[in-house]
Amino acid sequence: MSIKTRLLLSYIAMTVIPVVLFVLIALGLYSVFLKNADGSGNQIFWKTTNERGELVAGIKFMARTDPDRFANLSFLKSTDEQLKRLQVGLVVTKNQQITYASSLVDEKDLDQKLQEARVNPSEHDWGKGKWNNRFAVQKFDIGFADGSSGEVYLLTDMSPLLAGFRKLFPILLLSLIIVIGLTNGFLTFLMSRNLIRPLYALKHAAVQIKEGDLSHEVNLQRKDEIGELGAAFEEMRFRLNESIHLQLQYEENRKELISSISHDLKTPITGIKACVEGIQDGIAEGEKREKYIEMIAKKTDDMDRLIDELLLFSKLDLKRLPFHLEQVDLAAYMRDCAEELRLDPRLEGVSVGFSSNAGGPVQVVADREKLRRVIVNIIDNSLKYLDKADKKVWLELFGGASEATVKITDNGAGIAKESLPYVFDRFYRAEPSRNTNTGGSGIGLAIVKQMVEGQGGKVWAESQAGEGTSIYFTLPKTSHGGERS
Repeated sequence: MSIKTRLLLSYIAMTVIPVVLFVLIALGLYSVFLKNADGSGNQIFWKTTNERGELVAGIKFMARTDPDRFANLSFLKSTDEQLKRLQVGLVVTKNQQITYASSLVDEKDLDQKLQEARVNPSEHDWGKGKWNNRFAVQKFDIGFADGSSGEVYLLTDMSPLLAGFRKLFPILLLSLIIVIGLTNGFLTFLMSRNLIRPLYALKHAAVQIKEGDLSHEVNLQRKDEIGELGAAFEEMRFRLNESIHLQLQYEENRKELISSISHDLKTPITGIKACVEGIQDGIAEGEKREKYIEMIAKKTDDMDRLIDELLLFSKLDLKRLPFHLEQVDLAAYMRDCAEELRLDPRLEGVSVGFSSNAGGPVQVVADREKLRRVIVNIIDNSLKYLDKADKKVWLELFGGASEATVKITDNGAGIAKESLPYVFDRFYRAEPSRNTNTGGSGIGLAIVKQMVEGQGGKVWAESQAGEGTSIYFTLPKTSHGGERS
């Protein structure tokens, strides 16, 4: 539920709940305070309403049908007794003179008030008005048998009810204030806690991040705006943590890179320096001198090749080497590569084979030059570890729905299981002594990985120690015109 909806519901609750509670409290207080409100032990005022109504209706009917009964003193006293029990007084007049007045009506100026009411009837609404803020008055006109006119007045004593209301009103007002205060306070507390608690959690997480602790997970478990904020905050924390770890890894790789470059460059330089010193000191003469010069040339070539590989890898790593992707028939391309490898002097004595299960052209998106470098680097890596008398290298092509897979297999020494996940890391060599006679610079397969991924493919290795190694890479296929499928 969104915060907007929660606030709207809380505003509605702040209005509805106090009203409902106030009505319930008012009804409860009403029943308590109006019960025996006059202190005389009479029946509850509001419970006698029906009985009073029936008695008044009977008097009204009698005033219309048998008005002479109101001249009978015995009848008047009997009726008055019934009315007084209901806090109603009876007054009867004849020819504007009071002939009977109930003891409940103890007004001394009763006659004068009746005269004023007759003179100014508009100011005395006997059906609805109150007399002296005490009596509710009802008037019925009657005509006696002797031709004289008269009135019957029923005066309901309202003082017990008014006294109850005087006591009830301050309590109702106080109850209303308390209900509104408690309701609004409680709802405000709930809403505040609902909003502030997750904000404190975010603040705590921010403090942890400021102190450098990125392990503090932010999980608010909410589906509103604050929950979205918490999710964004958690994603920021995760990415920041990942970025810092990646930066530390880069720093570690940089140190390792410097160490590896220093080692791989120092080794041939040391050899060159020794050969030069031997020539300068006159130790190397004749054939020995020629061997020293050949050794210097070989070490120089090794350094030049290592520097070229370093420059190439740096460009790939920095994404500064452009890829000229085009549509290539990979089946024909691999077949031509196999023919060239059979004629390569470095592969003299090595059996090179090629097979394809596609049964025809396999169109892929690739950079021809980079693809050749990928194949050459894999073959060069295989040549260093071919230890069998019958040396073999196989090139295989497999077609797929969206990508083509190339497999290059040798029957060399293989790679240990614990080393296999790292063979595409830069400067990693399964032979830890970094001897250039049994291994290369350590970035050949790293270049393969960068180049394959730069063409939209992926690369991996499988190996069995003592039996050989297989390097796989994939390239995206095209449906037509050089576009990827």
